[in-house]
Amino acid sequence: MSTERPDNDVTGPRRRRPPLAVASVAAAVLLAGGGGAYWASTASGDGGRADSGAAAKGEAPPLALDAAADGPDRAASSSDTPPPGIAPGEPDPGGPPVTYRADGDLPDGPDEAAVHHAKGTVASADVARLAKALGIPGSPRTEGASWVVGDDDGPGALLKVAKQAPGTWTFARTTPTTPCEPGKMCANGPAEPGGDPVSEKAAKAAAVPVLKAAGQDDAALNAGQLMGDVRVVNADPKIDGLPTYGWSTGVQVGPDGKVTGGSGHLKALEKGATYPTVGAEEALKQLNAASRGKGDASGDIGGCATPVPLEGERKKSPSDPQCVPSNGKRAPVTQTVEDAVFGLALNHVDGRPTLVPSWLFTVRQAPGGPEHTVTQVAVDPEFIEKPETPTPSGDRKVTSYGADGRTLEVTFWGGVCSTYTASAQESAGQVRISVTEKPQEGKKACIMIAKELTRTVTLEKPLGDRTVIDAASGGAVPRG
Repeated sequence: MSTERPDNDVTGPRRRRPPLAVASVAAAVLLAGGGGAYWASTASGDGGRADSGAAAKGEAPPLALDAAADGPDRAASSSDTPPPGIAPGEPDPGGPPVTYRADGDLPDGPDEAAVHHAKGTVASADVARLAKALGIPGSPRTEGASWVVGDDDGPGALLKVAKQAPGTWTFARTTPTTPCEPGKMCANGPAEPGGDPVSEKAAKAAAVPVLKAAGQDDAALNAGQLMGDVRVVNADPKIDGLPTYGWSTGVQVGPDGKVTGGSGHLKALEKGATYPTVGAEEALKQLNAASRGKGDASGDIGGCATPVPLEGERKKSPSDPQCVPSNGKRAPVTQTVEDAVFGLALNHVDGRPTLVPSWLFTVRQAPGGPEHTVTQVAVDPEFIEKPETPTPSGDRKVTSYGADGRTLEVTFWGGVCSTYTASAQESAGQVRISVTEKPQEGKKACIMIAKELTRTVTLEKPLGDRTVIDAASGGAVPRG
């Protein structure tokens, strides 16, 4: 998907650079919620609510970015295929560090930009408008924490929209099976292929009414993705005149030209505090500094500790995935930055999805190779509050939770010879759960058996759309 580059006046004063052939690849749509893979060398964060005026020192609150589950560095490429065992959008933990080098001058960008938060709830009328565009009859009804329209029992069409911002929605349409005639043996197997995919033009035309109902009629569209005979229209909206990354909407169009599925966000983002920003050159330095933290082959001057190759045998380069220096750390891989666009990239602030001012770098590993997008937070580091790093405490890790109003039931694994208590630390966007273990007194010997345990915590306020965080690991806890 090509990323549309803003005009020069959008990004403010900038140094001129030679023209480059650019076709930035946008994030692959995740049908479970419509998202993008990205590398954010500074983990995600909290901007608070503030007037969007000049962001002089002291006027904007600290941007307290949440720590990513796998550490501050998250690498991803929407065009990469991860090796087996690596989740889509996540880096290979054993991969070498990357050094990014710019192909030409980089732009300065604007002096300041605002964060945008997902806040509030989704109205029934907004859900009804999207359902109408999808051709689903009926009115929105409540099911748990979601709005639902359509048939959730058997074949048909079903739209689900989370009530809490950002109003993540998913839609799926299935072909009704043919009923079996009485007295005859028959089976309804997979539907036969429906034919050839529709053209990109036809797919975009089918997706436009849906995107308009979702409030993204001005998004940049790309219809190059195919899923068998289904063509996918990926839409990346502009917010505040800036391109976005990680906030995609996907609309699937079948060979009959009808929308068969999709996902995205229905709740519009709210503008938050405005922060001073850094130029692309400084952001690239920060990105390289974060990447170097993954590994350092500087102590191994000779590069790979491998025998001299035999005649006719290819000599391994320091960037070869199989080449590991004698110090056990792989040499950096150099990738070329071919373009830099100032925009907004998905992070998390106090447990809430937030689009943060960022540089979107179009990167190519080798000449003629595939492109991918790497993002780096562009907020001045003086305004970024480093995420807390969980310290080993002996507390038990929470594996799941259930919520009912102010009651939170947490599940974890514990031993049979200890007592456990759970407590909560609440904030506007998250609830941090701690499970403390206390060995029972008088137990000199204890059988080493683990069992799944639950404890109940009473919150000061209903959980609502807040994220539940495990204090022991710092990661988000899934709902059970």
